[in-house]
Amino acid sequence: MTAGNAILAGLPEPLAVVCHDAGAANIILSWLPGKTMHIRPFMAGPAALLWQRRFPNSRPFDTLEETLAGASALLSGTGWASQVEHKSRGLARHHCIRSVAVIDHWVNYRSRFVRDGNTVLPDEIWVTDQEALRIANACFPKLSIRIKPNLYLEEQLLRIGPVPPFGVGDVLYVAEPAGSDWGRGTPGEFQALDYFLAHRTAVGIADDVAIRLRRHPSESATKYDDWLAHHSLKPVWLEPERDLSEALRGARWVAGCQSFALVIALASGRDVVSTLPPWAPECALPHKGLIRLKDRVEREKP
Repeated sequence: MTAGNAILAGLPEPLAVVCHDAGAANIILSWLPGKTMHIRPFMAGPAALLWQRRFPNSRPFDTLEETLAGASALLSGTGWASQVEHKSRGLARHHCIRSVAVIDHWVNYRSRFVRDGNTVLPDEIWVTDQEALRIANACFPKLSIRIKPNLYLEEQLLRIGPVPPFGVGDVLYVAEPAGSDWGRGTPGEFQALDYFLAHRTAVGIADDVAIRLRRHPSESATKYDDWLAHHSLKPVWLEPERDLSEALRGARWVAGCQSFALVIALASGRDVVSTLPPWAPECALPHKGLIRLKDRVEREKP
């Protein structure tokens, strides 16, 4: 029995799998067996491409209703960028199908299950580390919360390889939507990017070190075009679309707000910087070793 099969062993088949956002999708898909004959997938948004890459010969269902028809259990992500995972849990409840939801981060646990004032909780929540387990237990004391191994993280670490020698690697900046302008009229992700570019020397990154900007899977291909054109005289360019492990391989530093990509980079031994500026909410990542840029900038003040 593979590790993924062991993780899913307690869920009856056929198993409906519904994903949208990349975070939970990457984790869930890493648990699935190579042969998906007993899996009933529905993939939307970034998850659709992730499914195609991992299971090129298996086509997801076209509708949630079709996906859940005949399913004995549902395994879903908990992203905030769409309705599909939330709707699937509602359908599962309506049809008395056991529902398990995967939380892949450390923020906004309750709001993941609310849309338009309607709360739909699963029967069980799965997380992948002790801090997430603590938060989930505090938020949902009446639900069953289980911790499961993060096979996606293990896969990525095997592919990334060692940290480049000092003076060789560059910076990988992993972008993500902030979901707020922090009262300043500009999307927070651009504020964090500008703050990093202005203060990167505070964490030992020289002005001439190349910066590769990696779009978040939920972002459009042209989102950063104007920003890049405005900074055309600086050593920064858009990272080509490829697997995160490939993008991380050449990086000496990794920067971004608080995405799961920073957690992977930390585990791979890179120097990792949270670029949230002083006026933004605190970084939610609980991991040791994370450098908070605003703290280093504050230390440099006379």
